Amino acid sequence: MDIEQYMQTVGEQARAASRRVARADSNAKNSALRAMAAAIRREADVLVAANQDDLAAARAAGLEPALLDRLTLSAKGVVAMAEGVEQVAALADPVGEISELKFRPSGIQVGRMRVPLGVIGIIYEARPNVTADAAALCLKSGNASILRGGSEAIRSNQAIAALVQEGLASAGLPATAVQVLETTDRAAVGHLIRMREHVDVIVPRGGKGLISRLLAECRVPMIQHLDGNCHVFIDADADPEKALHIVENAKTQRYGTCNTAESLLVARSLAGRLLLPLATMLMRQGVEIRGCPETLAIVPQATAATEDDYATEFLAPIISVKIVAGLDEAIAHINRYGSHHTDAIVSENYTSAMRFLREVDSASVMVNASTRFADGFEYGLGAEIGISTDKIHARGPVGLEGLTSQKWIVLGNGEVRS
Repeated sequence: MDIEQYMQTVGEQARAASRRVARADSNAKNSALRAMAAAIRREADVLVAANQDDLAAARAAGLEPALLDRLTLSAKGVVAMAEGVEQVAALADPVGEISELKFRPSGIQVGRMRVPLGVIGIIYEARPNVTADAAALCLKSGNASILRGGSEAIRSNQAIAALVQEGLASAGLPATAVQVLETTDRAAVGHLIRMREHVDVIVPRGGKGLISRLLAECRVPMIQHLDGNCHVFIDADADPEKALHIVENAKTQRYGTCNTAESLLVARSLAGRLLLPLATMLMRQGVEIRGCPETLAIVPQATAATEDDYATEFLAPIISVKIVAGLDEAIAHINRYGSHHTDAIVSENYTSAMRFLREVDSASVMVNASTRFADGFEYGLGAEIGISTDKIHARGPVGLEGLTSQKWIVLGNGEVRS
């Protein structure tokens, strides 16, 4: 395969398809999405079998546990994937929405219209569910998409892609509106991230290695986050029972996700009576504690934390722990060591909670809730194409609105400027 020619063809097809999808009505897009979801449910056994083949190859290749976790697609996961597509179909179509329409003294009306971005390239590792999520969100928001999954999920992704194509065909939409690359050659990524004439936005979903490469080489605007070093801060006015429940879920529900808590901060006034129960609960589930000197004095089984530990996304049963004087030190620590992804406070003090919401510089900030809720499905977006820690255009879980922009429109009745 001539990779350069292949990618040029894919790009040209995507650009042409994007114009057709941009003018497609909501009924056509929703019909395609419902057909996709029905096909995914119908072929659940086929998808799980394809995924089992990917998992077997990945284990043989020595893939890390965190990536194996992301790669796994269970029967329950297939149902969740179909539900995500159905939720996108049920959401209001943002394309063409006109807002802020106002009359000007000249007689014209000025407003803004929401429009698709055009062609979106998504590059992702493991996570076969991204194939369906990205296809659904890009289609509903009026965009064409080029999807490049990792080699470890090639069988799963191609199986899902066939069902996506089936849904598009049933609604009379072009098959090239969603293209899943048939090659795992890394050179394809190099072409995709430089094709400014065919691609409008790149969305990477993967580890630091992938993001670092794209930051260095990408010539197309990018929506991205580097990592997810998420914190839970136990405030001096925390409810101990809530704290235990939230920390357990935030850290141990899944280890390989970007919204898993990697750092625990505990107010000094509560540490004497609450840190040991928290640590005991975590260690009982196999979590390694890496703590500050004060933590080591309370939890002898912990190991000493390094400076790097406080800034690390472990994606493993490891958590850094630090005892802090209070809210001010917690906020300063998070803003210094965090990745601006998701951070939570456990507190019954309204003033402290509001300060935390305002002052923590992250895409999602939570009060008395697990960081694991930082997810497009949980936020009511139907699904997400990724999580952005950027501050321009889209921030946090990126759903339909994040895949559109607004342009100015003017409505007149023959007015001319004097």
